[in-house]
Amino acid sequence: MLAVRAAEGDEEAFEVLVHRHSMPMIQLATRLLGNRAEAEDAVQDAFVSAWRSLPEYRGEAMFGTWLHRIVTNRCLNLLRARRPAADLDAVAEPAAPDHQSSPARAAESQAAVRDLAQAMRALSAEQRVCWVLREIEAQPYDTIARTVGISPEAVRARVFRARRMLTEAMAAWR
Repeated sequence: MLAVRAAEGDEEAFEVLVHRHSMPMIQLATRLLGNRAEAEDAVQDAFVSAWRSLPEYRGEAMFGTWLHRIVTNRCLNLLRARRPAADLDAVAEPAAPDHQSSPARAAESQAAVRDLAQAMRALSAEQRVCWVLREIEAQPYDTIARTVGISPEAVRARVFRARRMLTEAMAAWR
């Protein structure tokens, strides 16, 4: 209902939608891009694009799903435009501090996070997007397919290849 009102030009309805969806979209973009500031810019661009496109919004998908696709596509375009050695150190979230852990255990955890970030950099942008949407965002394959604009089988293949590459890269940490 808010999306319909916003499509009719109701700025207050769109403001509610922005407040409701900002944090999840920023979290998604940060996971995909690995940089909070760049993620915020991408989400802001996505909201501007959504505002401009609202008159064409048909309501076939929920507004959040529609916005999810806009944000994902914006991030994919940014990832494709990057140099191959993108910095994804910001993607990995540090583990909750364990006050009983030793400095050696903390150093080991940091090393594992660095290795995971390096392994993520080795994935193609398309594999990374599909893997993040599936493994971190817990999106079903059909939803990812609609979001990225490929078949569910292609999504499964990309997630499979990403899992295999990450498993191989992280074998030392098993």
